[in-house]
Amino acid sequence: MAELKEAGGAILGKSPDGKITKYTGLVNDPEMDGLSLYEKKALLVNRELDSHGMGKYQWYIFFLCGMGYMIDLLYAQAFGLVVPALQQELGFSTEDSGDIFSSFNAGLCAGAFVWGVLVDIIGRQYAFNLTVLITSVFGLCLGAPSNYNGILVLTAFVGFGVGGNIPIDTTICLEFLPQNRRFLLALLSIFQPIGVVVCSGIAYGFVPKYACGNGGLGADGELLKACSQVAAGEPCCDKASNMGWRYLLFTLGAICLCIFFLRFVVFHFQESPKFLLYRGKDEKAVKVLHHIAKFNGRESSITMAVFDALTNEDSSVGSGDTGSPILGAGSKQGTRSFGEKVKVELVRYKMLFANATMARLTILVWITYMFDYWGFSIAGGFLPQILLKKGREIKVSTATTYRNYVIIYICGIPGVLVGALMYGVPLVGRQWGMVVSSALMGASLFVFSAINTQASNIGVNIMEYFFQSMFNAILYGWTPEAYPAPIRGTACGVASFWGRLFSIVSPLIAAHLLAKSTNGPLYLAGSGVFVCTVCIVLMPRKYMGSKSF
Repeated sequence: MAELKEAGGAILGKSPDGKITKYTGLVNDPEMDGLSLYEKKALLVNRELDSHGMGKYQWYIFFLCGMGYMIDLLYAQAFGLVVPALQQELGFSTEDSGDIFSSFNAGLCAGAFVWGVLVDIIGRQYAFNLTVLITSVFGLCLGAPSNYNGILVLTAFVGFGVGGNIPIDTTICLEFLPQNRRFLLALLSIFQPIGVVVCSGIAYGFVPKYACGNGGLGADGELLKACSQVAAGEPCCDKASNMGWRYLLFTLGAICLCIFFLRFVVFHFQESPKFLLYRGKDEKAVKVLHHIAKFNGRESSITMAVFDALTNEDSSVGSGDTGSPILGAGSKQGTRSFGEKVKVELVRYKMLFANATMARLTILVWITYMFDYWGFSIAGGFLPQILLKKGREIKVSTATTYRNYVIIYICGIPGVLVGALMYGVPLVGRQWGMVVSSALMGASLFVFSAINTQASNIGVNIMEYFFQSMFNAILYGWTPEAYPAPIRGTACGVASFWGRLFSIVSPLIAAHLLAKSTNGPLYLAGSGVFVCTVCIVLMPRKYMGSKSF
């Protein structure tokens, strides 16, 4: 469609119902000075979504992405809660208890990288649904095996599905939210402590009730051993009397299947307009914007005439094979040769190190994720075990300890809320909110090593999880903001990949330390978290809350 112009450069086009619409201030807009063709189109998408406000479509996206966040810690918490029951039934050593966390984190690592890269290639739509489907299928099988190796293999596949959730869900949510609602990116993390509380609550209902003997104890008050470790006929912990952990894992798999049903059947997710734009599919991007507007009971102002006008006037877009391959060139992008399309892909990846400041940002983000995951993977995997161990030393029952888990982890919800509030606090905001919360999270891990009463154990763990939730809420919400849409999924996925990679190593080290000292994993986790604090201090401020394209 040829564009129509008014005096002053405003562009007119026809909406699907044939009415003439006007998108003012386009050609002579000073805000577009210095922007690439893709960024100009992305700016118009931002304005369009801003004009709609927070409609029904955006709220559906927010809650469905939030469920992806919930799955992430649903399983991370589950493995920490079931390891004592697993170890008692299957008879593996304390040193080997770290294998299940490393297996899960190996899957998470592969999933974060593969899905993070794929979401920028195949699109948000497929990745949004496939990650949850894979998690639910293998999650439903996780309680079936009767040997540790079988559980480890299935755990890795569950991790592969779960691993893509955070980079994908933050990317999707950011690209559909109006600019003045970006604090909701941090608020997405509220679903993580909800997942932990849900998991802990289910575990509290199943694991102590369906455990070997009396909460894992025999008639003599001692822990029952695995049947493979005692003579025939002696009391032992067998599968039939230890079904609690299996019921927990079956229930989590069913929850994931319900989430997949909501995402794939109940709600029809549209591809991200920004993904379609940098893939040269302008017409589909316009259709998506009109679909969202209609879903929200509004009308969209953007037409193909608007995008065509920008494409035609942009001096960097040539005709035929003479133009340079750039992002957002509409239909011209689709006619490029294979070599030129490869160059477009390389242009995307170079964005991670486009200049010295961006390179500094990318490297510091990677290091932050490495040691954040280092710290919280140890905390999530070993704090429940340490709390159970310390509880037994002071005669706290297994059921009471599982109840305490629920009390501790529910306090992550206000932690996320405080993290979201930091988005609007002058002079504090994202950067100093992360600095303070990471420092206090690290400090609480060291404090826990020095105390052992029921009240202090609960109080210090509440403090640790509050600040862990606050820190991760800001970090996960801010990371996609710092990168443009063509590289956003890859940037978040690679950052998560480095974090997950460190999560494979840290539980193995922590398990060996736990075998020698109850407090060893606490020192290991706390030290890693303090590295995050230093990295956040060194982050370039220009990327803290800037406009996203």
